[in-house]
Amino acid sequence: MINSALITERLLLRPWAEADTVPFTKMNSDPEVMKYFPKTLTADETIAILQRIRQHFVTNGFGLFVVANKLTDAFLGFTGFSIPKFDTFFTPCVEIGWRFKKEAWGQGFATEAAAACMKYGFEQLQFDKIVSFTAAINLPSQKVMQRIGMVYVCDFEHPNLPADSNLCKHVLYSLENN
Repeated sequence: MINSALITERLLLRPWAEADTVPFTKMNSDPEVMKYFPKTLTADETIAILQRIRQHFVTNGFGLFVVANKLTDAFLGFTGFSIPKFDTFFTPCVEIGWRFKKEAWGQGFATEAAAACMKYGFEQLQFDKIVSFTAAINLPSQKVMQRIGMVYVCDFEHPNLPADSNLCKHVLYSLENN
């Protein structure tokens, strides 16, 4: 899948290109976009993440795709799969996640892209189960999880966040391949 793309009605989910670095960096430095994360990211931190995303595809054969406008190829954000690097009761697992630039919010792009990824994950990659998690206060992401058919499992404390952080309490959703 590294050299191909998923296509939806409005979106192209594709591999990362060099031209995606600037809009990805801008998105990750936006305080509104990053309000459910511990902090905004610097350009160097974003480039390091991009290197990890590319390596994840090489190592695992799947990963996080750029989500672009199908007509213009303009960067909107990302969605796809990763393997969380922390230890808790539900890891190891495959997680679906997404992040979109502010200008792309409220248009159904996250749901459209995530639904296409879920279908790909179950039908092509043959995942048995896909999870998603976010800070409990991140209601927009939870709504996307629900719209793509995921079911609430439980609350949990994220092991990589301080217990007194308002982001520590997370929710876990999952969907099994039936």
